[in-house]
Amino acid sequence: MSSIFQRLTAGPMLIVAVTLCLAACGGGGASPSASITGVGQDLVGMPPTPESVIRFLPKPVLSFTDTGLSVTDGTTRIGAWRVNSPENWEFSFDMGTTWLRGQGDTFNVQGDGPKTIWVRAFDNMGNTSEIVMVNCVLDTMPPAAVQAAVVTQDQTRLVRVSGVEDQGQWEYSLDDTRTWLTGTGDSLALMGNALTVLWLRQVDLAGNRSPLERVNLLEPNSPTWHEASGMALQPSVLSLQQARTVVIHGSVVRGDADYIRFDIPVGQRLQSTRLVHYVSPDPIAFYALQRAAVFDAGFDVNRMLVYGHMGPQDLNRNVLQDIAPSQLSAGPMTLWFQQTGPQATEYAIELVFQPAP
Repeated sequence: MSSIFQRLTAGPMLIVAVTLCLAACGGGGASPSASITGVGQDLVGMPPTPESVIRFLPKPVLSFTDTGLSVTDGTTRIGAWRVNSPENWEFSFDMGTTWLRGQGDTFNVQGDGPKTIWVRAFDNMGNTSEIVMVNCVLDTMPPAAVQAAVVTQDQTRLVRVSGVEDQGQWEYSLDDTRTWLTGTGDSLALMGNALTVLWLRQVDLAGNRSPLERVNLLEPNSPTWHEASGMALQPSVLSLQQARTVVIHGSVVRGDADYIRFDIPVGQRLQSTRLVHYVSPDPIAFYALQRAAVFDAGFDVNRMLVYGHMGPQDLNRNVLQDIAPSQLSAGPMTLWFQQTGPQATEYAIELVFQPAP
């Protein structure tokens, strides 16, 4: 017996580690699991043999493309999700009741509606990482086309836009759908003689786009197909018709300036004035705004609210961004737009109004 005791005490002792690990589940609850690690040497001097190995696996990184009008609201039209994990990984659509093995670094979520996605890493010995949980809403259904009702008043055409989904927005295009501008309010007023077609669509919260709605603007015998006055003291009058988005469009060349008057309504403020369409071989035109019912400032820039050159480089720039709000409240305003060169210039200027604070 003593020889047996000597053999037992002479060799290295068997070391056994027992570890209890708690894995947090994506922000809610915990899932306890126990593993045993045993690494040692047998009684006859054989090399160590792993029986089971505990590993603390790093949790995967789960991401998706948040699309639409907000990129932080968890609403998306894209069902492809990305997983970054150095280990094997699996995912669950039913809060862990069933798990599906992942392949590569993506998987697809199908079926519109709210989703709760769980992802975790795993190895072949039964170890799992913390669960990563993400909530989202998948919406892949395009909204219906908007409805456009057209009415006229004097030289102004008003397009009333309806059928926009809650939390959606409507957009309009002046260049055959190449670029789109966001509409404000529920209508768009237009006056001029350059643009022939207006395109409308809506975009829902997830970024899905509706079918297009076409509005014909070319009606030569209509008063709304109007060439603006070339006389500074007798400008054309734009009727806003309570629209918050207004487009003035025209074609000018040397000796053919456009003068257009509009009145900022009581309780409203002119929020922005920007060039949104420009077609010309000549990249430079001239514009000015005077806070008056006629443009009698002549060339005295001190009497102009804003003035300067305008061309392709100025597209979508709000020329009123540095003007005090008090200068943009209720009252008359007259626009002067002119091309001094011999080449015709087609332009469109957008006015956006908002309720005065």
